[in-house]
Amino acid sequence: MNIDNEILINGNGTKFLTIKRGFLEEYIVWFSKILDLSVKLYFQHDCKMESIYEIDAPDDNNLAHIARNSSLTFDEKIVLLLSVIPHIRPQILDTFFITNTNFNRAFTEFGGWSGKNHSGFLPTGETAAFILAGNNIEKRFELLRIFDRDHFFYKNNILIIDNVGTGEPFLSGAIKVTGEFLTRLTTGEEHKPDYSISFPAKRVTTPLNWENLVLPHEVIDDIEDINTWIAAKNTIIDKWQLNNIIKPGYRCLFYGPPGTGKTLTATLLGKRNLMDVYRVDLSMIISKYIGETEKNLANIFDQAINKNWILFFDEADALFGKRTQTGNSNDRHANQEIAYLLQRIEDFPGVVVLATNLKSNIDEAFARRFQSVIYFPLPDSDLRYELWKKMLPNLWIENGGVDIKSIASEFELSGGAMTNVVRYCALKIVSRQMTTVDMALLFEGIRKELYKEGKMI
Repeated sequence: MNIDNEILINGNGTKFLTIKRGFLEEYIVWFSKILDLSVKLYFQHDCKMESIYEIDAPDDNNLAHIARNSSLTFDEKIVLLLSVIPHIRPQILDTFFITNTNFNRAFTEFGGWSGKNHSGFLPTGETAAFILAGNNIEKRFELLRIFDRDHFFYKNNILIIDNVGTGEPFLSGAIKVTGEFLTRLTTGEEHKPDYSISFPAKRVTTPLNWENLVLPHEVIDDIEDINTWIAAKNTIIDKWQLNNIIKPGYRCLFYGPPGTGKTLTATLLGKRNLMDVYRVDLSMIISKYIGETEKNLANIFDQAINKNWILFFDEADALFGKRTQTGNSNDRHANQEIAYLLQRIEDFPGVVVLATNLKSNIDEAFARRFQSVIYFPLPDSDLRYELWKKMLPNLWIENGGVDIKSIASEFELSGGAMTNVVRYCALKIVSRQMTTVDMALLFEGIRKELYKEGKMI
């Protein structure tokens, strides 16, 4: 990892901050001095200094810039560096492998936890308390605020204290830097999480643009309201001081038959507003074990809370379905999951889009809290004509052998079904060594698509 390269940091989406070369090395050297002095002071070795606070921090604001804060206190810098050191210079923490010879074990006050593959020392809250507080109980209590949910470390998804066991001391939890901050620190790029067990959502994109969206005018008007909210939410919430009655998030329900453009619309909303769209994999979210579904959802919402993302729940009725009468413990568990979802979605400050084929499958408590409920109908003949014109390449129909208007008028297909017809035609044009499409080939593709829906022509 080359920490001496110049890094460009996208500070607020519009302005770039240039980070000077080698700044991180200066902080590593400073942290090493702090750690060495804290150990010597704790074990009452001869020292020229009486406090770690006598060692001046580097005269540099780059760490604060990357943390997206105007400044960092001495303690915040140490805690932040402590979380990062295992990833960039893990051997520095080998000091904590000193054995307490009286008990032939590690020192309790050092804290630490063991990873599955990493052989080095991994810090906990106790480790931070040892370095910064030693035996000072008041100072130890002061440090708790750094790990509070109101602290900018948590709000900006920089670091957390994790895996505190039931009944165990809070500071026994592992200090973990987030992948988002680590990526920004080491590469200068914005972190875009990959699909995994810990993050069951996938970023979706499209090569299409807004003008490729073919929907009824009333649907387009409703979708434009979402664009307006995204563009003007700061004016609505802050400038007009409506934050007391309007929550900062926006919740949308898209419903209608398959293939009518719900997923494409969500993706284009993100593309138009320069927002990443993450489609949540409900098969990875839902768990039969009590509490696991809520935990999986919390993980996604926690990572998304300060991001410029759109969360897209496709086939949402699998998770947001109607509550049932509580006849047994399974019913109570399912209802608890729905209640938890309701709370998290309502508190989420970003944009959430739910998509379902049937609106009636969605719990009414959710439906009442949507700012937009938009029906995506099957396209009428005029819209089908427009879709066929956009989908069929000019090279296929330049000989005039295809009557697009009659096909659009005769066959009721969704946009998704029409896409499958075009794919079928493309395969047959290649295999039959054709250069254009004719009515017979289009009829073949349409017949196969209607057969899937139980229809015959």
